[in-house]
Amino acid sequence: MKSEKGRVAGVVLAGGLSSRMGTDKARLRLPGVCDTAFDSSGAADMLFTAWTLVRSVLPFCLVSCRADAPRQGYDCVFDAMPGQGPAAGLQAALRRAGELGYTALLALSCDLPLMDALTLRRLLAARDAAPPQTLVTAYRARDTGRVESLTAVYEVAALPHFNAALARGERKLGLMVPGELRLFVDYGPEESEPFFNCNCPADLEQARILLAQKNARFTEKG
Repeated sequence: MKSEKGRVAGVVLAGGLSSRMGTDKARLRLPGVCDTAFDSSGAADMLFTAWTLVRSVLPFCLVSCRADAPRQGYDCVFDAMPGQGPAAGLQAALRRAGELGYTALLALSCDLPLMDALTLRRLLAARDAAPPQTLVTAYRARDTGRVESLTAVYEVAALPHFNAALARGERKLGLMVPGELRLFVDYGPEESEPFFNCNCPADLEQARILLAQKNARFTEKG
């Protein structure tokens, strides 16, 4: 995607250990996902769903993963500092994006099966309208103040901040970039469904229920 601020690429974060899920959640399949493509089995795994969704709004998308668990069939980027969480994954992805001539990355976690293209486009539009000094454009829950650091746009110019923060031992993604260089797009409780994430088996079951309800609404409208 090209804007006045330069080209934007995507990156899906799929390098976690999935310890609470007990299995690789990026490969879990959730049948009936709306407005995404499906694989040959008739059900999309969460990585495929997230990657396809990002590709529906951007022409190029990386996958951030561990070197010991590469994701076959995707343009993968591996952490330069293994074991440092998603911040290290984004650090490596920002570096790769810069090398490829992009100026920003739309980051999306692989475990958000109800995310949709409209929500991502709204974020990209907010990034385009942000003050020039903005290095991070992220969603934030209006009622709780929770920042969705893995549904956010990171400028490649934020890379020195990532380098410095990781070098001093900081791992929290929300602390990579100073607050005055971040812009938040607030969403209300009625807009929270796309941000439902799957961390454990109970979340997965809830996601299946929510997806069934979403598809029922989609069918009624169709």
